[in-house]
Amino acid sequence: MLVLAFDTATPAVTVAVGTPERVLACQTTVDARRQGELLAVSIGKVLAEAGVAASDLDAIVSGAGPGPYTGLRVGLVTARVLGSALGVRAYGVCTLDVIAADAAPAAAGREFLVATDARRREVYWARYSPAGQRLSGPGVAAPATLPADLPAAGEGALVYEGLMGGPIPPRYPSAGTAVLLCAKRLAAGDSLPPAEPLYLRRPDARVPGPPKSVLPAPRAPEAQKSTA
Repeated sequence: MLVLAFDTATPAVTVAVGTPERVLACQTTVDARRQGELLAVSIGKVLAEAGVAASDLDAIVSGAGPGPYTGLRVGLVTARVLGSALGVRAYGVCTLDVIAADAAPAAAGREFLVATDARRREVYWARYSPAGQRLSGPGVAAPATLPADLPAAGEGALVYEGLMGGPIPPRYPSAGTAVLLCAKRLAAGDSLPPAEPLYLRRPDARVPGPPKSVLPAPRAPEAQKSTA
């Protein structure tokens, strides 16, 4: 089971390829403004480093967020297009779950949060058991409304430090972790969700309304005088 995984739901563009047993190659670049450009290049570099061809892949996995609309769309559209071209299934994995898998050791036996920056002074969040199993979420909320007594992983915990519990690593998801998690499940015959986004709210962009008229408003008709 050879899986290519990537995630663009945060400022980190992370790509990896591997099997249920090990990650063959992984690359992560933090640059939220070049996700579309970086993803294609990173996929090529990772496949070359691993010494595998795209035609060797058995599945493709993309981070499904939650995350900002533009960045999230880059990864999911790429996964669907690659899957269609190669004739393999494209799946989605919750970005917060991937972060949680790496954060569990730093939580030191406690429940913890994962929070990524949702902009608008909010975070995308989920709550996890000490073993990294999701207990609630994902959701979007103001940082101050979340439990302040729980450690928190993800960029949101650092951006809003002081409003949330103490930050723990990692800051961003790792595609290498996503490869191991998803390849093991697929090899065991488990099902994974399709490559569909977890937006949780509408995008910032809005469809413009009809243009306003520049003509003066028509005058109201004068009331007719009554005649006695």
